[in-house]
Amino acid sequence: MPVEVVETAHKRLSAAAEDLDANLVAALVLEYAADAGVAAVWEAVCLPLLAGLRGRDAAEIAVEHALSEGIRIGLDVHRRVPGRRLRTDGVLLAGAENEAHCLGLHAVAAALREQGRGCLHLGPALPWVALGSAVLRARPRSVVVWSQTPVTGRAYRLVRFGRDFPGVRVYAAGPGWIEPLAPPATRLTSFSAALAACGPPA
Repeated sequence: MPVEVVETAHKRLSAAAEDLDANLVAALVLEYAADAGVAAVWEAVCLPLLAGLRGRDAAEIAVEHALSEGIRIGLDVHRRVPGRRLRTDGVLLAGAENEAHCLGLHAVAAALREQGRGCLHLGPALPWVALGSAVLRARPRSVVVWSQTPVTGRAYRLVRFGRDFPGVRVYAAGPGWIEPLAPPATRLTSFSAALAACGPPA
């Protein structure tokens, strides 16, 4: 995205969030994603704005929630066709157990739809036992588990999960995975890496 477009997007989304107008945030996310694509909007606009809100006081927490909710809505609407049969394309996305935040997975799902691909996105805070059940039912090729904080990024649990399902590629996404990961689990360090991991086998 051109620098001037990014600067304008920052100003417009920030103003909408300050007004606690999540619907306007969503509309702006849709507008910019339609022009520049999800990856560019997520990395150049959404991530910097989210990182700039630290929740230092009650007012900023409310603004952060409005921004996050608006971004989530915009990403979820982008390229979605209501009533169309769900395509998973062998990809399952889920937030780690007790993890309340997984906006990054909403961005991945939106980018996959943009590419004409699909996924099964089960949202935040999926217990490990429920994730295992979902894998048995959906039989995905790849599973991406998001953790936002080290409290939920339990490396040993992800490794154990991967060993329980040897035919599934298991990935850790998000900043919460700070402990070393042993095979078969793999850490994803960028948005492009996450999209590549969700692709077909080589």
